[in-house]
Amino acid sequence: MSNTPYQPIACADHERLEYAALTRQWLDVRVDGVTQRLLPLDVYAREGTEWLQARNAAGETVTFRLDQLHF
Repeated sequence: MSNTPYQPIACADHERLEYAALTRQWLDVRVDGVTQRLLPLDVYAREGTEWLQARNAAGETVTFRLDQLHF
């Protein structure tokens, strides 16, 4: 996890993640310069930071800060 202060993401990107979680749609998301296919499971806030819990193509559950994702 990053130690930098959280930077809120654009509302449109946040809505896209929530919609994908609700409709169980896979998304191609770049994280740390690598594109990953993710199935969003939940978008939530904890201690002033927003997070995405998702399943990756290998079936693993992963969690990312929203400001680390690029669409």
